[in-house]
Amino acid sequence: MLLTISTTLRPATDLGFLLHKHPDRVQEFEQSSGTARVFYPEAGEDRCTAALLLEIDPVRLARSRGSSSPDFSLGQYVNDRPYAASSLLASALADVFRTARTGRCASRQDLADGPIPLEIGLPALPCRGGADLAHRLFGPLGWEVGAEAVPLDPGFPEWGESRYVRLALRGNVRLADALNHLYVLLPVLDDAKHYWLAGDEVDKLVRAGEGWLAGHPDKGLITRRYLGRRWALTRAAFARLAELGDDVEESLDPPVEEEPGAEAVSDDRPADEPRDSLNDKPGDKPEDKRGDQPEDKPEDKPGDGAGEERVPLNTLRREAVVAVLREVGARTVLDLGCGSGQLLSALLADPAFAKVAGMDVSARALAMADRRLRTDRMPDAKRARLELFQGSLTYTDARLAGYDAAVLMEVVEHVDPPRLPALERVVFGMARPAHVIVTTPNVEHNVRYELLAGARRHPDHRFEWSRAEFARWVAGVCETYGYAADLRPVGEDDPEVGPPTQMAVFSRREERS
Repeated sequence: MLLTISTTLRPATDLGFLLHKHPDRVQEFEQSSGTARVFYPEAGEDRCTAALLLEIDPVRLARSRGSSSPDFSLGQYVNDRPYAASSLLASALADVFRTARTGRCASRQDLADGPIPLEIGLPALPCRGGADLAHRLFGPLGWEVGAEAVPLDPGFPEWGESRYVRLALRGNVRLADALNHLYVLLPVLDDAKHYWLAGDEVDKLVRAGEGWLAGHPDKGLITRRYLGRRWALTRAAFARLAELGDDVEESLDPPVEEEPGAEAVSDDRPADEPRDSLNDKPGDKPEDKRGDQPEDKPEDKPGDGAGEERVPLNTLRREAVVAVLREVGARTVLDLGCGSGQLLSALLADPAFAKVAGMDVSARALAMADRRLRTDRMPDAKRARLELFQGSLTYTDARLAGYDAAVLMEVVEHVDPPRLPALERVVFGMARPAHVIVTTPNVEHNVRYELLAGARRHPDHRFEWSRAEFARWVAGVCETYGYAADLRPVGEDDPEVGPPTQMAVFSRREERS
């Protein structure tokens, strides 16, 4: 396996400082699969090239493989491992250029901190998805991508192309970023790893993807393939990525269908659980979950036009809720189960809302909301309009009273059905705001999300209602607690299965004397 890294930076030999490998020496590094060597085919003032050559020891590799390995038995001896770049090369790169990947270089830190002209060559790269996939993955990262499919046999062009490409990357990229791009994307393109995937793979992915993965348009495919389609690992990775920045949660789209021709690979999730749920956060209580997390979006729908701009469903929900609050003239609003504070942020941006409060059972969620809202830098007048506090939706709390409106946005479905009457009593019976807005998924619409495979949209959902079931619940609440309600769709109202989200706007009837 061969990887070359070249630069035309002047003096080009400074590449040796950045890689922490001297151009005048050949260095060897023992790997579990063989020996990695770093050498410089050229090292001049105008151009310098460093090469990483991984020589596979087939006996050592065979002895390290178990019977459950995909290349067990004959496949241990008849395979492409000695020649084609794969997770073996990615692991060697991580070991050999460990310091360079961190971006540290005491003698040339200014160079390590900024982009430099780089050319990267990989003569044989397995690419399940073809040359187009290489363009999709490297192009958004600032690379000019040259990916040429390798024919099965040049002498028989009618046989077509193999699954290998010759990859050439050019661009002005920070060296540490370039190495991390390769570390993550080599096994993603191959769609395989040579070792057992454990929980620490999530940490490796988040560290290597810092600064670029969360914003990548194919982050779903990258994460899923890097983690071997292990459902639990993928879910944890997206939760971690969502915490990296205030705006990342909204941009984490569920992965779309694999590229044409990709081989199906089974995962280790239960058959009745949804694929690639992106926002399950370990340790969250049911009340912590919010609709401002990326659990269902219009982009999931089959048949959408390629490249067509779509507004995420969580954005549509939030806009619909704010519009209703303005419509009913609410001045004071209580966001129940406020999560990380996206609705609170939208409400604080409108001075028409004189008081905005957020309650959540999770102290961690409230800390995230505090960070998102930047309360430490918030003007005093704006800060005076905001209140955050911890509490439960199923226990009477005097702090919930006195608001014009309360919002339960994508919250009720996270509550166990036997506890729903307690929630109803607390919100509609005790707090009794003039208006209550409730949004929840429409389970009938789930057939439009192929990746759900008939399951619920989020693994923590205790239930998901059809339109008729939601209407019955709403009617029961109105009859019991003296409210009238208006049912409204949120998102595209499919003529067959209805909208993705259903909303109820409750208005308190006048109290009788």
